[in-house]
Amino acid sequence: MKKNLTVLMAAVLAAASLAGCGSSKPAETTAAATTAAATEAATEAATTAAEETTAAAEESKADTASEGTAEIPTDFTTITPGKLTVGTSPDFAPYEFYHVNNGTPELAGFDMALAQRIADDLGLELQVVTIDFDGILMELQNGNIDLGISGFSPSPERKETFDFSDIYYTGGQAFVIRKADVDKYKDFESFKGLPVGAQNGSIQMGLAEKNTPDANIIGLTKVTDIISELVSEKLEGAFIETAVAEQYIKNYPQLQIAWDVPYEAEGSAIALKKGSDLAPAVNAVINNALSDGSMAEYIATAQDLASDEANVFEGQLDENGKAAAN
Repeated sequence: MKKNLTVLMAAVLAAASLAGCGSSKPAETTAAATTAAATEAATEAATTAAEETTAAAEESKADTASEGTAEIPTDFTTITPGKLTVGTSPDFAPYEFYHVNNGTPELAGFDMALAQRIADDLGLELQVVTIDFDGILMELQNGNIDLGISGFSPSPERKETFDFSDIYYTGGQAFVIRKADVDKYKDFESFKGLPVGAQNGSIQMGLAEKNTPDANIIGLTKVTDIISELVSEKLEGAFIETAVAEQYIKNYPQLQIAWDVPYEAEGSAIALKKGSDLAPAVNAVINNALSDGSMAEYIATAQDLASDEANVFEGQLDENGKAAAN
């Protein structure tokens, strides 16, 4: 703007100089000429400023794009205007769980942090509905929730019925046993006829059926139940998502990951109803959260909270909104 002001002042002074150098025109004509010159200079300066502002905006936009920031679409609908309704199963630390703060259980986990980010960036109020894991996709299909955020893997089978966002977290799958049995079991074939656990409706259940078809596969509603059964020796092994398994092992050192389980679709994505117009906006927020480092912060915070075993609750709250004993 200083540059434009200099141009304007120079034009005014030049016009005034011409008016005072022996001009034989009447005073009002000279004044009019001076005003016209000043107006023309001002117009030129304003045009130059506008061009520079536009160029700066375009340059800023280009810089932002190069940094990976995506523009968030606004042409979407939700089941309740002004709200983003998300279904989750809070028994999957560090993805989603309750952290008890001064006696009050609060939803935590990096899935919940991402859900809040999506709601905020879309200008919506977040409403979380807690559901058993095997019921989330049904609620999504029935149109009762906008998104399913609960560490979902976008398997080919699920993609036949639902849409999925871009991957926001790349993890893996693990097979967990008791540390005391590390020399007892050498491979999946060792579990023939033995009880092996997995969560109902999960990718891990499919992995159990594929890798230990001759085992006595037991499906349980919550991962906490699987861990409890494993620790109490009612299960001999269990298929659990790697990040979740690692978190539990911190709290239950008598357990360990026996080996990684091969899985072609490693990673977590958000589930949407088939054809949902929310997908582009959700993907834009995921892109931005990954590129600006927020997702890494969400994960680190969730892992710290999940390590606070005394104040972690996984599962559904009771009718009074309290955390019952796990």
